[in-house]
Amino acid sequence: MDARRLAPTLGIGFCLLALVVLAIPYLVVDNSTAVSFYYANGAINPLVAGLLCAVTIVVLAAGGQDRTDPGIAAGVGVAVGAFVALIAIAWALTVPEELVLQLSRNDLLAYHRPALVLVSVGVFASGLGYARALSLV
Repeated sequence: MDARRLAPTLGIGFCLLALVVLAIPYLVVDNSTAVSFYYANGAINPLVAGLLCAVTIVVLAAGGQDRTDPGIAAGVGVAVGAFVALIAIAWALTVPEELVLQLSRNDLLAYHRPALVLVSVGVFASGLGYARALSLV
């Protein structure tokens, strides 16, 4: 598989993974109101990053299949990927640690914030990889 096809596919995969990571607290914690409070307690709600990931999936799929200009799709991947990463990082750094520990006794939530940051940086990196594959960077 060439890099022009691999990069948008990786970007779509990272976006889907970000959506899954954002859904995990709703599956682990019994009270969905507590999860909403958990997400709203940081600098910016990370569900905004989830919305951006959903849009990015469509754009990268269209660019990867040449249904839209691949350069525009790569640019959107870089720009939106940067916003997704910045939102996830800002939220992960500002949500109180005590709040995470109060939500559930499940150890999975202890790794939720770093996992979201890692996946969101992957969205940004795949956008950069796509732009590089098109010789735009």
